[in-house]
Amino acid sequence: MAVGFGNSRLPALRLKGRQLARVVIISSALLAGQVAALAPEHETRRLMLAIEESVAAESWGEASEYLNRLQLLEAEKPADYHYYRGKVMLQSSHFNEAQSALEAYVNEAGAEGSHYQDALKLITGIERARKEKSLAAPVGDETRIAVIEPAGDKRTASLRKLYLADSDREALVLHINSLLGVAGWRQDQSVVRLDRPADVEYRLSVADDAISIQEIQRNNSGGVTRKTGQIPVFGVNPQVEWGCEPAVATCWVYDPRDGSRLFQLSPNRSQVEEIAQTLGKLIRDLQAPSGS
Repeated sequence: MAVGFGNSRLPALRLKGRQLARVVIISSALLAGQVAALAPEHETRRLMLAIEESVAAESWGEASEYLNRLQLLEAEKPADYHYYRGKVMLQSSHFNEAQSALEAYVNEAGAEGSHYQDALKLITGIERARKEKSLAAPVGDETRIAVIEPAGDKRTASLRKLYLADSDREALVLHINSLLGVAGWRQDQSVVRLDRPADVEYRLSVADDAISIQEIQRNNSGGVTRKTGQIPVFGVNPQVEWGCEPAVATCWVYDPRDGSRLFQLSPNRSQVEEIAQTLGKLIRDLQAPSGS
């Protein structure tokens, strides 16, 4: 009898066990759903509060984690996001990225922003820190570095054939100007027409031991401003840094002398990398005792 009673109860116990497991699974799913149920605007505010608290407590790693989560969130970021991103990047000595973020905050928040004065002071501090860093170590670690290939490499030889140039130096100048011609920066990146000049573009030439750079800026009314500067190449590291800032749809090539911004370019990473690499090759060519 005892055995028969146990057998008759076994299916019922198994059924109740399955029902209980199902309840647990559903409850867990509901709890998980509650965690992720915030609308993007509320999740943005929650993460911003967490970022503010982490920065106030100087928990920079935690603040960076929240910033990264907010960056991936498909929602409009408040101006303060750029300010806190700048502060966190600055703590890691990522000067270029920190400056871009702080400038984005100033431009978006304006003089009425609650962190306006501090952001301006931080940008000035970054400029000073960059100068000090360039004196100690001319190559930073916060951006990508163009790899310089050995002298007389096949790539440069192919450029001489492509441009029918008499020397490596001439080929490099022609090539970098060709790249700069299509990589100019435009305020409106939605429609790019090559028959219309960019808002900011550059032209390079060489003379003796220096690279001459002409910057051409166009305003909305059609006016053109031209500025010219020179980079003496002796003592300059030919490894040229570059980096991109998706938040402002801009890529930069940095001055190999002090890490400041040299070229403001459109957000095409492959083009910018090749420009930086070609500039590095040109610097090294000019540094060679006999040239090419």
